[in-house]
Amino acid sequence: MSAPDCTLCELPTAGVDVIDDEGNEFCCTGCRDVYETLGDVDVDADAVRERRQGNEDESAADDTEVPVDHEATFLEVDGMHCATCEAFIETVATQTEGVSAASASYVTDTVRIDHDPDAVSTDDLSEAVSGLGYSAYDRDDAFSRRQADNMATARLAVGVLVGMAVMLQYIVIIYPTYFAFPFYNERTLEYLNQAMASSSGTYFFIVIAVLTTVVLFITGKPILRGAYVSAKTRSPNMDLLVAIAAVSAYAYSTLAVIFVDSPSIYYDVTVAIIVIVTVGNHYEDSIKKRATELLSDLTAVQVDSARRLVGGGESDGKGSADSENAGETEEVAIDDLASGDRLLVRAGERIPVDGEAVAGDAAVDESVITGESMPVRKTPGDAVVGGSVVADGSLTVEVGPDATSSLDRVAELVWDLQSGNHGVQKLADRLATIFVPVVLAVALLAAGANLALGNGVTEAMLVGLTVLIVSCPCALGLATPLAVAAGIRDALERSIVIFDDTVFERLRGADTVVFDKTGTLTTGEMRVVAADLDDGLLRLAAALEERSAHPVGQAIAAVHAGGGDLEDAGAVSDPDAASPAVADGGAAESTEPNDTLPVTDFESHARGVSGVVDGIEVVVGHPDLFDERGWAVPNGIREAVAAARDVGRVPVAVGRDGAAEGVVVVGDELREGWEETVTALADSGVEVVVLTGDDERAATVFREHDAIASVFAGVPPEGKAETVERLKASGQTVMVGDGTNDAPALAAADLGVALGGGTAMAADAADVAIVDDNLDSVATVFELSRAAGRRVKGNIGWALCYNAIAIPLAVTGLLNPLFAAVAMGASSLLVVTNSSRPLLDD
Repeated sequence: MSAPDCTLCELPTAGVDVIDDEGNEFCCTGCRDVYETLGDVDVDADAVRERRQGNEDESAADDTEVPVDHEATFLEVDGMHCATCEAFIETVATQTEGVSAASASYVTDTVRIDHDPDAVSTDDLSEAVSGLGYSAYDRDDAFSRRQADNMATARLAVGVLVGMAVMLQYIVIIYPTYFAFPFYNERTLEYLNQAMASSSGTYFFIVIAVLTTVVLFITGKPILRGAYVSAKTRSPNMDLLVAIAAVSAYAYSTLAVIFVDSPSIYYDVTVAIIVIVTVGNHYEDSIKKRATELLSDLTAVQVDSARRLVGGGESDGKGSADSENAGETEEVAIDDLASGDRLLVRAGERIPVDGEAVAGDAAVDESVITGESMPVRKTPGDAVVGGSVVADGSLTVEVGPDATSSLDRVAELVWDLQSGNHGVQKLADRLATIFVPVVLAVALLAAGANLALGNGVTEAMLVGLTVLIVSCPCALGLATPLAVAAGIRDALERSIVIFDDTVFERLRGADTVVFDKTGTLTTGEMRVVAADLDDGLLRLAAALEERSAHPVGQAIAAVHAGGGDLEDAGAVSDPDAASPAVADGGAAESTEPNDTLPVTDFESHARGVSGVVDGIEVVVGHPDLFDERGWAVPNGIREAVAAARDVGRVPVAVGRDGAAEGVVVVGDELREGWEETVTALADSGVEVVVLTGDDERAATVFREHDAIASVFAGVPPEGKAETVERLKASGQTVMVGDGTNDAPALAAADLGVALGGGTAMAADAADVAIVDDNLDSVATVFELSRAAGRRVKGNIGWALCYNAIAIPLAVTGLLNPLFAAVAMGASSLLVVTNSSRPLLDD
């Protein structure tokens, strides 16, 4: 009978004996601690947020059970920009035959579709979702992504160029006749009026109508689509308000051209509204795209090929690339691997898939998967995970039953979580749910009142049109995107990349901030943090460790080669030691290069290294290695080693000529400014949590800090994601991490922040990336969020105050559509000017 899955993260528990008091089984102690602390919270990642109004069928979709033979397909969807888009895409997808469920997220431009692969293909799904301006394609289809970007740029170019042609006619011909410009003499004005009243004038109006049609239905297509979706789902948003004003001016002008001899046309209003809002949205998008260019240096960690041993042979396991005992190998694609194949993985290479070590002896860095900062020694019989790196030596790995990689499993989990990470409803859209019906009602009442008072149909229509135009759709439509663009711009200047326009609104409501440890609160680099031995012995140990590829050995070698400062004293058991130090304070750093010391008889052991340095026999490693060789180990050194290990460090004993004489402690150095960052967040009322894949002892310093509410250690990537889901049940949760192992948690959080020194997968899963690895920038993101919120509210406040004055004037007939358009443009200019100011004072 197979072992049960972990109660928290559903990973297998085979070979693990972690059970709580209630009999629940777990894959590790970290998952058990999370479960016991946060409880069994029922979290449905695919549930559509209740905030999306008007979609009466979505609750039924949420309860749909996905058949076991259905598979999940992830598509990128261009054109989603609000919560109603999510609901619409999900509805369209689930109406397709063979589809059992769909979950969309405009935050990540992703939709997950569960479907019967025999009934509907990926191409069929793309075709079903595409339409009405949406464009769906496979997530790896770079050509379609570029095509969508080019289409958006072309659409804007058409609007600007054709719009300029329309406005030129208004400036040169129409406005002078309407307003009787004083710099036009009477003869010129009379000539223009006669020309517009003649048959040639009719063609003139038709040309303007055609040009405006191009702007409205090509450039304005995304706005019209958003308005249609908004109306269909009965969730009024800013697109609907903008579209109503633009279409109303267009419809009135077109009817006037057809039925009136000398019409008053307001195509300029349509052009201005469409182009201004489109330019504002395009500016925001261009700022975001420019920002993402900073992430080009992030490291991708997936591998696509493996070195397979031909005929099932074995390597010698010693790590020699040209060993005569190694079997022949061939390069094969990962997809061609089968269970039972044997792979040769040398030092510095990434293990392609999950499996079992069958030969060799090597330290393996699993931090990209588990977050554990210390390499793990692997020998025959040990399980290895795909995506981890062989730090020294080499391994022969037998491919596991599924020939899959833990790294691929993490990547799939990220996409799964991203598709369920629904966006928030923006402030302007929330206001629109009230504002749009009110404006429409006022316009209809004003037009009806004019008819009731005996005014003509044309005059009544003009009053209603003026109300729609003066309701300031441009100012309201620009209020959020321009303020957000200012925030993204200011963040970019501080090496902070904001990926989507909902970040600032989501961040302002944060209740909990979860920090990864390794690479986030710490540097993620192995360094000597303390040393208790004389300088001469340290030089011997460094010379010996230069021959080792193990990260601990490299850290020791780097210190005496000029990579560390040995002047500040510190105890080997001090968890807060932030720099390499000599405990007795009596030794200064030697500047003599280690390569002047000859090394012979070098040997690498499972627990250390040994050799003869400058004629002196030296051993560096675990006390057990000294015991095996019959060397003396004083009790003081054993106690120092145990004390350092208790606080999560890696201590090694160093000895010469038959006896251990000192201890060197290697660890993951705490990042500068981490205390200030967590304290500032805690002081602002946010609960701070540390979540790590490291051993519990490595998290001691955080557990003892007053600003940190909880610490969960030894948690695998799937467990991290589930922990975040449980934290989300009690409030808005932000996750800060740097590695691939953090990617599922970053995607699961309400908002993810990735440090830029991490991996590409972490950046893909996050909403914010801090490119310069400055932890202080986490607090800066919160400050920008609050400032952007104030700017949005200021813009909207101005627009609403303007409407409170202008709409009554329009209702009473004191404004006509042309003056309303001028006022609308002035209010939009004010919003643009206000948004251009920096959000933070440097």
